[in-house]
Amino acid sequence: MPKRTRAGALLALSAAGLALGTALAAPANAATTAPGFLAARDLPPHPSSTWTADKAAAGVPEDTEWDACLRALPGHERAWHRDFRTDLDTNARQITVVLPDVRSAKALVSALDKDIRSCPRRIEAADPETEATGKDYGRLAVEEGAHVYGLHTETSWGATDVRLLAAGRDGRTVTVVNWAQLGGFEGAPVKAFKKTAVTAVNKLH
Repeated sequence: MPKRTRAGALLALSAAGLALGTALAAPANAATTAPGFLAARDLPPHPSSTWTADKAAAGVPEDTEWDACLRALPGHERAWHRDFRTDLDTNARQITVVLPDVRSAKALVSALDKDIRSCPRRIEAADPETEATGKDYGRLAVEEGAHVYGLHTETSWGATDVRLLAAGRDGRTVTVVNWAQLGGFEGAPVKAFKKTAVTAVNKLH
């Protein structure tokens, strides 16, 4: 999936987006108990800053609707999210959805995998001034499985961002973890993020 995007405009998990992202109102029939979430200490260590975690909130954040990599997430009722940030240029988000049955959960994971793999192409089609390069970091052996991907975006004027994404499932519960910062693949903590993804799935139930 080699290709590249516009950091500020198309990277849904920019620092500003995470700080200002608004959760959709929880539906009246939504489950009252959220699945387990990552803690700040579960994120890949930052070399010069500590992680801060918001409280888990109901709903899929509204800015996810503009995320070219996670088109399958908006619209689900039984959903929660948690945002994380450092004092510098790194941020993260976990979104978890509880589906009506295992079949629906499998379908959502499959849709997310397709979204993420095809994300670079859609980013470049939306903005010719950017390039997007995707990487597949493989599957993880945890519960019903998880998959880790990378995305690097670069504008024609030199702004660059990198994201790591993981989609995993435990039964009928699906979770997506997104880590992002300025820079390229060389600064992405892939090994530590894989541990984060495993922890995220293990903590669901």
